[in-house]
Amino acid sequence: MPVNEEAQKNILGLHLPTDPRWTDLAAMRLEDILTDHAYCEQKAATSCISLIQKNADKEALVNELSPIVTEEWGHFRLVLQELRKRGLKLGRQRKDEYVNKLLQFQTKGDSAYKRLMDQLLMMALIEARSCERFKRLSEDLNDAYLRNFYRRFMESEAGHYALFIQLAELYMNKEKVRTRWAEWLQYEAHVMQELEVRGDRMH
Repeated sequence: MPVNEEAQKNILGLHLPTDPRWTDLAAMRLEDILTDHAYCEQKAATSCISLIQKNADKEALVNELSPIVTEEWGHFRLVLQELRKRGLKLGRQRKDEYVNKLLQFQTKGDSAYKRLMDQLLMMALIEARSCERFKRLSEDLNDAYLRNFYRRFMESEAGHYALFIQLAELYMNKEKVRTRWAEWLQYEAHVMQELEVRGDRMH
């Protein structure tokens, strides 16, 4: 399933950009950033596995997400390798306030297809925010190796974002997907603002 131009163009259409100071904080707390990153890749893989298990009858979804599972787990291993190479440790998984807030916005009742749409859009949103963060790291870090390291992840997340949007549009009316996506973007901006006010900038 090719990444369409419109999806690529809108990849950074998030309503609230990351505070530029976050990059400086990330550089000072590299172990925390890499640890959070590793667990995010792990959770991305398990989320795809869960979607496949719950939607085994949807051939396109199964076919498209299966390689993503392998890719995300490969990313987890790459981040783990980077931690070890730098003499850093994989810390404990922190409570992810960002994801927990997004989960509150998911459709709980309604039809199975609307729930699936929300699951896919939430995953797309997480990938879009990760892409935006990785773009900042790939441009602003002083370490040239890490800039290149994060550029690779940025490009991958952009592709995943587009895929999740396209899968949502495959199983639901495109206009409904776009309307709901606009609601997700607005909600996510409020979440980011709230977390920033509380001083939680590590996401």
